Amino acid sequence: MNKLDSHLQAYQGRFIYEFDNQIQMNWYPKRILDFADADSSILELGLGHGITTDLFSQYFKKHVVIDASPAVIENFKKEFPSCKAEIVEGYFETFETKDKFDLIIMGFVMEHVDDPDIILNHFKQFLKPNGKIYITVPNAEVMNRRLGNFAGDLPDMQLLSEHDHICGHQRYFTVKTLSDQIKNNGFKVDRIEGIYLKPMSTKQMISLELDQKYIDALCQLGVSYPELCCGIFVEFSIKK
Repeated sequence: MNKLDSHLQAYQGRFIYEFDNQIQMNWYPKRILDFADADSSILELGLGHGITTDLFSQYFKKHVVIDASPAVIENFKKEFPSCKAEIVEGYFETFETKDKFDLIIMGFVMEHVDDPDIILNHFKQFLKPNGKIYITVPNAEVMNRRLGNFAGDLPDMQLLSEHDHICGHQRYFTVKTLSDQIKNNGFKVDRIEGIYLKPMSTKQMISLELDQKYIDALCQLGVSYPELCCGIFVEFSIKK
């Protein structure tokens, strides 16, 4: 069995953290749509929950997605049978195409890969001269992890949880570590935003039973405070 197939359960809504995932996966693609033109061609890394792929395929004229897990691909096709995106089965590190794209989207994938530097350098060749890359990653310094650290429940904010291991996560990022990694690979950072200002643990947030307007407000508020948010959203381009 493909080793990546073992992470399928993480994308089927069986965990408490699906609460956070749904918020972030429905927020960040809308931010990209705020900045992007519908005529843009996009290359997306990973299917994951399928939410972003389905949304992007309805908006952009050309949409290619790469995923190395046959199980995840099969699950996506069952969940979104009408999706028009072109799905390419293969590993990010070995992906090849003669095409170049206006946008490359790496939504919550850099925490999974063995070497983020290899990914950043490999996909640089597939970006058009004035193209943009969008990355989203989990933030080690999100407000609820900071709170846990101060309370003594989380001695190391970079510590991976059991759920992280189930999902195949290998690391967390901070605003600084992600920005530095992007810049060190020959890019310039054009925009940094936060995704979902999460003040308490997932269990505590669920117990509040917040109205959707307050969830939306936490996302809107988080745009200006990436250091405190659940996810970090970065737009960048090739340094000239």
